[in-house]
Amino acid sequence: MRAVIQRVSSASVSIGGRTVGAVGTGFLILLGVTHGDGEREADYLAAKCAALRVFRDSEDKMNLSLKDVGGGALVVSQFTLY
Repeated sequence: MRAVIQRVSSASVSIGGRTVGAVGTGFLILLGVTHGDGEREADYLAAKCAALRVFRDSEDKMNLSLKDVGGGALVVSQFTLY
């Protein structure tokens, strides 16, 4: 499993002019999955993403996680990562 993670204030995916997914503050995750990947790898990657401390705290330091800010994640399949 491979992921490219971008911190966003908002992101959305549209198909044919219709929004099919959206998120406010949080992550846009482009996710590549291959044959040997399973539930164990998915659980590990999800926990790791949620724990990344890349959001600013009250002292303007990047010290808060996705959980801390109550953010969301928009995950988009991206097979070309492999």
